[in-house]
Amino acid sequence: MRRAVPDYAAAIARIHVDTWRDTYAGILPDRVLLNMSTTREGGGWSGSVLRGESVFVVQGPDAGIVGFGSRGPNRLRKLPCDGEIYTLYVAPGNQGHWFGKALMTRMLGELAESGQRKVLVWVLRENPARFFYQAMGGRHLAERNERLWETFIPQIAYYWTLPYAAGE
Repeated sequence: MRRAVPDYAAAIARIHVDTWRDTYAGILPDRVLLNMSTTREGGGWSGSVLRGESVFVVQGPDAGIVGFGSRGPNRLRKLPCDGEIYTLYVAPGNQGHWFGKALMTRMLGELAESGQRKVLVWVLRENPARFFYQAMGGRHLAERNERLWETFIPQIAYYWTLPYAAGE
């Protein structure tokens, strides 16, 4: 596992598009999934990495990059959290192994080291990955219906209270 560099953007984009199409079929509008592009997503991820955002990748033993995640400050200040896991995706066919847990553990550890004590993640209510976050110790914090693509998308926020970093 390592921090992403711009050269990883194409692999990140492929995983992003593949996981959305696999996971969100029947949850998000078909037109959204069909209009996704690895080229467009790759440009966005390359920009994120170049701006110094915290993006991480995990590699499989033989498959190259199989997952990625990103984290940073909480974007919704009305919730009592410091940090946020923005993304965590593992390519279909590589889910159910240790990749997601390794990414999540790394991001939570870095958030704790940077002094962020309460961290959240938003997940679509219908996303089966919500059970992953529960298994990782996430506790229910909030729910919202976010208006995206001319429809309301129900979401759940899970949170973790992180231990103090060593030396504090």
